[in-house]
Amino acid sequence: MKKIYNKNVALVTGASEGIGFEIAKTLSLNGLKVLMVSRDFKKLKRSIKLIKDLGGDPEFLCGDVSKKTIPIEAIKKASNLGSLKILINNTGGPKTGNILSLKEKDWEQAIQNNLMSVIRFSKLAIPIMKKNNFGRIISISSTVVLEPTPNMVLSATSRAGISSLTKTIANQFAKNNITANVIMPGGVMTKRLKNLVKQRAKKENKSVISIMKLLEKTIPAERFASPEEIANLVLFLVSKKASYINGVNLNIDGSLIKGY
Repeated sequence: MKKIYNKNVALVTGASEGIGFEIAKTLSLNGLKVLMVSRDFKKLKRSIKLIKDLGGDPEFLCGDVSKKTIPIEAIKKASNLGSLKILINNTGGPKTGNILSLKEKDWEQAIQNNLMSVIRFSKLAIPIMKKNNFGRIISISSTVVLEPTPNMVLSATSRAGISSLTKTIANQFAKNNITANVIMPGGVMTKRLKNLVKQRAKKENKSVISIMKLLEKTIPAERFASPEEIANLVLFLVSKKASYINGVNLNIDGSLIKGY
């Protein structure tokens, strides 16, 4: 594969599996030095090996992004690898449940993991990007922010603030050649989606296949996205070709969301 970048560093959180892994893999195979961050050491090591076997050369840091110290450690390590140009904020979805069933600790964990981590990483990365006069901040969110459901209230609420944060970053630092955008995937064929389908199938006493087909029928494209499709959009957004796309929420959902 042709290398389109040279000696630039990308930091990707939630990178051990799913969307985060595909983003890390795609960026690494296109010549970026990628620092992969995840709290699961075994999955992280396995993912690193998979990318190296394909010709990439990523580094890793094991840690929980909801903890205040991890963004500091990650940004420091990324800076030591080269010129930090790209930050991909990607975190796993919080537990499911409605407002009456969730506990205070569930809310605290969701806010720290899905929102505060984005704030902390972005705040630390921006001064470096200003110095480089180039930066790309992309936060992976969800279409549930636009169309919340009772059972996904933690995800919808904890991620909603990311859009406003991203717009303010874009407005303030566009003059420094820094872009900040949000990607809002709909259903993506990941382990989390499969688990959610299994939970629903068990609750409704139906087969996993029948629930999967039922959900696919609600999408105009009649299928779920692949993690690679999200990664390909990220690859474009971090390039110079996307330098005028700034401060926006991009749905990638097979036309699932009915509004704009």
